[in-house]
This record gives sequence, C-alpha cells and structure tokens, in this order.
Amino acid sequence: MANTSSRTLRLLTLLQTHRYWPGAELADRLGVTDRTLRRDIGRLRELGYPVNSARGTEGGYQLAAGATMPPLVVDEEEAVAIVTALRSATQGAAAVLGDAPIRALAKVMQVLPKSLRKRAEAVRQATAAPVWAEAPAVDVDLLTTVAQGCRDEVRITFSYTAADGEITERRVEPHNLVPIGRRWYLVCWDLVRQDWRNFRLDRMSGQQATTIPFRRREIPNGDAAAYVSKSLRRDHGPATEVVVTVFAVADVVRPEIGTWGTVTEIDDSTCRLVMRTSDLRWCAFGLGAIGADFRIEESDELAVLIAEWGGRFSRSSHLR
Repeated sequence: MANTSSRTLRLLTLLQTHRYWPGAELADRLGVTDRTLRRDIGRLRELGYPVNSARGTEGGYQLAAGATMPPLVVDEEEAVAIVTALRSATQGAAAVLGDAPIRALAKVMQVLPKSLRKRAEAVRQATAAPVWAEAPAVDVDLLTTVAQGCRDEVRITFSYTAADGEITERRVEPHNLVPIGRRWYLVCWDLVRQDWRNFRLDRMSGQQATTIPFRRREIPNGDAAAYVSKSLRRDHGPATEVVVTVFAVADVVRPEIGTWGTVTEIDDSTCRLVMRTSDLRWCAFGLGAIGADFRIEESDELAVLIAEWGGRFSRSSHLR
C-alpha cells in the first residue's frame, strides 16, 4: 500500500478526472478498505477540497466546486499538455478566448519546473499551426458552462442570435463541443424542435446550466465533428462533388482532409478521395496540403481552378 501522502494525492487525481466515483470502485482503484477511503476523504476536506458524498449501497464521492479553487494535481505529461494547449489558444485559429489563455499560461509557467518548461518548449517549436484571420470572441464563462453541461449530462438553456438577427430561447441537451476553423460549435439535442442542432458559441448568451439530467443520445453517424461539417456544407448552398485519385497512402491523406472528405484505399500507394463542397477553393487547399500528386476524376471546374492557380503561382515564383 502506498504511504498516506502519495495515496491522498492519487485519490485527489482520481476525483479530478471523474464526475462521480462509486465508493467501492474508488476504494478498489486505490487498493484500500472503505474505512481507509473515508479517512483519506476526510484529509482532503481538511485541506480545503470540497468532496460531496452519498450514503447507501450506491453511495460514492464527487469533487464539488468550492468558494476558492484548491490546487490542481497533474502529472508531468498533463503539465506539458496544458502548456502546449494554452500556447495554441493564445494564437492563430484558436485565439477565441481573449486574454484568458495568456493569463492562465503565465500562471502555469511560473510554477512549472525547468525540465518541464524545456519539454513544453520543444513541443511548441516542433508544432506548426496555421494562422487565420481574427476569430470571433467566445465568452469563457459560456464555454465552461457548455463544456460542463456536456460532461455532467445536464440540460442547459441560452439565447441564440441567428445570422438574420432573430433571437430565440433554447433548451438543449448538450453533447459535444466541436472547434472547426476559427469557431466553436455545440452539437446538441434541441428539446423544442425535437431534433439535432449545432450552434455557434459566439452567437450564444445568457447561458444557464440546470440540474435536469438526460440520457445521452446517439449522434447521427456517431461523429460530432462530421455532423457539424456536413451541416456547414449544407448551409452554404448547393454542393459540388469532387472525385480525385491521390497517389499517396490513404492513412497519410485522411489526417490532411479530416471530415471534409471520404478517403478509400485503392492499393498500397493510391487512394480515392471524394469531397462535397460549395466552395471549390477548399478542395484546392486540401489537395495542396496533402503534398502528393493527384488526378481529378470528376469536376472540370476544380481542374480549371487549379490550372489558374498553378499558372499564377508559377509566374509569381519568378517575380523577385
């Protein structure tokens, strides 16, 4: 059995990574008796960590929100991940949270050991992220309320401003947050429309979390990101289907295309790529990002567009 201090830290880590722990399961994970678990829970409470408990055969423990935020306990890998994510959130396409990531990053870096700072810096230097235009701001309280609603599986309410300026009140079961391009989207079940919807977070306001739980439903096709991508393509007008043979391994092409296309393996060095879009420029961007030769099978319009771009790039490369 681990000593009391290390066991208490292990207990705190488990409580921070799970919404609710049945007492028997938590004791089993720690390798202690129920009586020892209760003593360890008592130590955490003495240190200022608000731990709620439920009695009975189905009883368990849950780390609750307190008047002040006690220290978080993270391991080395989690610390590096936090710093890397915060750095990404301060620049480029993810810069939608104002200066909150910058302030958080400064606090984390202040207490990070030198060895971990070096590891985090190495990850940053080895990572290339595209720089986009200014992203619409998302309120931090809104983002956290929605994220907690997804995690805790409780209904939320909010006001939504549509593209035409119409404001409606929404009651939803939040399922997933999906970042696409420069925006965040919420995939949820709309209780009034009785159907799946996705909402842009920068158009939401007046959010409130309820205490009403819901049973998680199956998202269409089981993929929240694909659902939002399909919805966005549908909302931007009639789509054109593009079929391309790419002379590269399918597993190399899929990460570059993401949810914007379907990749099917032809053989060990060739695959078939099908994309549907209302803006052929995105197809051209995607094909350029793959970094492999390709042959356009269907879409004369895309072939013309790429030929025009190719000529312009070729001419521009000689203008020095």
